[in-house]
Order: sequence, then structure tokens, then C-alpha cells
Amino acid sequence: MQPRTTALIVAAGSGTRAGGDIPKQYAPIAGKAVLAHAIDALAAHPRVDEIRVVIGAGQEQLYADAIGARMIAVPVIGGVTRRESVANGLAATRSDQILIHDAARPFLPGDVVDRLLAALEQAPGAVPVLPVADTLAEVGDDLGPNVPRERLARVQTPQAFRTDAIRAAHAAWDAGKEATDDAQIARAAGLTVKTVEGSPALDKLTFPADFAAAEQRLAAAMVSRTALGFDVHGFTEGDGLWIGGIRIPHSRALAGHSDADVGLHALTDALLGTIGDGDIGTHFPPSDPRWRGAASHLFLAHARGLIAARGGRIDHVDLTIICEEPKVGPHRAAIRARIAELLGLTETKISIKATTTERLGFTGRREGVAAQAAATVRLPETE
Repeated sequence: MQPRTTALIVAAGSGTRAGGDIPKQYAPIAGKAVLAHAIDALAAHPRVDEIRVVIGAGQEQLYADAIGARMIAVPVIGGVTRRESVANGLAATRSDQILIHDAARPFLPGDVVDRLLAALEQAPGAVPVLPVADTLAEVGDDLGPNVPRERLARVQTPQAFRTDAIRAAHAAWDAGKEATDDAQIARAAGLTVKTVEGSPALDKLTFPADFAAAEQRLAAAMVSRTALGFDVHGFTEGDGLWIGGIRIPHSRALAGHSDADVGLHALTDALLGTIGDGDIGTHFPPSDPRWRGAASHLFLAHARGLIAARGGRIDHVDLTIICEEPKVGPHRAAIRARIAELLGLTETKISIKATTTERLGFTGRREGVAAQAAATVRLPETE
């Protein structure tokens, strides 16, 4: 029987060297948190049976925002040091073998995992390494002698171990000392640790420049998609209506199962179209009583979350309101600001327009309001 494998992602650090207001594992790259990239890379491998994530105390909301709708076990709370965090994660798993991975190395090629798991068939531990290409030298105030690089390597993660062996190694480690990685702990316990070929894609994200380079690399591998949305609602009795997330006072309301926000409905359909995931009725059927009177910003947030889960980035949205009444012009700025807020975009990426049909047709007879929307999204080329 094939051994069961857990991927343990260590994401408990503060990530201060990367700058920003949040720990680097929760910072976005191409519209998706660094941690989410790491999770998706491991979840895509057929030999990974379970993913556990170790987070810092107080990071629960950041973690929830990062993983979105991904179905993952409850996170493990880490310790003061990385070693303590890994030990807590080891205590929470019962798999036969484990891949211990740093969240700050989010771009994990599947063939590295293949090599690590193959190596575990011959040894209790294995790590990915890369050769050192640069000249190495001792330094002080002046440049000192060169250090031979032939027997040196850059050690990466994930590091693979038989779970019982690395758990025992952690238990035997001197708690007064710190370790740079789990391979050091394993070797101190007398375990053999094999080396396999690593990957430049596994370089650790540490400084702001690393994040900028990662953004550029992912952007080059993304494709642009544009889709359209259209919606219409008729007038009914009432004293106001919702358009673009803003309530506009009026002598009538718009009829609909939800709050009948014609603008957000059209925009939601446009966003869903970019990922080929049906329409608003697919996700929120009018036959479901849960959505009676629901605020339409929930639908827009859902579409935005689906795009983010696929590693997508919303580049621009364009919304046109078609009606004789109410007058949209006085509310255009508020609608633009509200949609920017809901999508997490700058207002420069939001276009709001209004027009009439010169008193022709449904809207020209003042029977209701229509809206059409366009959205442009970038997605990973594999989507």
C-alpha cells in the first residue's frame, strides 16, 4: 500500500523583512496570497493526501481570507520559533511521511515532490538542493580567502521525512538551541538525509524585490479574458432602488428576488463569464429562498472570490446603466467608489456610464432599468 503523505506548510512567521502591513505569507501575488499559491501547488500533486498549515497566534482571520473556499483542515497554531511551529504541526498529523514546506516558497514544481518521495524509499529524509554558482569568500573589513564551493549547496524546502523519524528527532533536539531547518534536526539525530535536485522556482520570497520579481514572472504567464453581462429589472412600488451598490431615492423600486441591483447583477455575470463559470442564476438561483431580498454585493464578492481562487486578477470593469429614470449622473461617483471597494480595485479601473434609449423600448417607456457590463481579467495560462 502506498504511504500516506501530509504536506505541512509553515506560515507562522511575521515576515518583517518583506515590508508591508501584513506577514509576507498573506501578501498577494497576482491577486492571490503567497500562502494560497503554496497550498494550491501542493494540493495539485496526486501523492499529497493532506495539507496542514501552521499559523501564528492571532493570524486566524488573515488565514481565512487567504484560503477562501479551499477545503483545508483547521490550522495548527505555531510556537515562538519555527522549530516549535514545526513540532506543533508534527503533533497534529498521523501520516506515514511528511513534506515540511515554507509558505514563503510558493512556486513548487511537482517534479521536485516526485524526487523527494522517491528518495524516501531509500532513506528517512530527503531535501532539494541547488548548486552554488557564485564565488564564495570570507569577509570582514576586507575581502578574505575564497571558500571552496564544490561541496556546498543551497538547501530548499519542502523537506521530506518519514513522519515517526522526524518527530523523534524533534523530541531529541536540545530546546535551548535553534535550528536553521528540519534537515539539521534530522542529522543531529543520526538520520540519513538524501539530496535531490531542487528548482530555482523554489527561491524564498524575503525582500520587496523578490515579490516584484514574482509578480512579473506570473504576469508573463497569464492570459487576458473579457466577458459581458446584461441584466434588466422592471419597476414596482417602493421609495428607492439599488444601482451599483448604492441606494438611490426614487418614487419606485425595482422588482426582483434579491435587492434587484441591476448594475451589480450585470457586473457579476461579466466576471463569472471571464472564468466560464455560468451566470448569477447558476450560483444564486431565484428558486432558493435564501437569496430573497439579499444584498447583491454578496453576489459580486462571490464572483471576485472565484476569480481569486483561480489565481486571477481583475484588470478593469465597465458598467453602463440604461434608463430614463432615475438620473444616474448625480450618483456616478458614489457608484464608482462602491464598486472599487467591493472589488478591491482602484477607481481608475472602474468605468461607470449612463445612457437612455431616446424614449424607445422598455426603458424608454420608463418601465424599468437595464445594465450592461464588461470585465477584463487575467488568469494563469493553465486555466
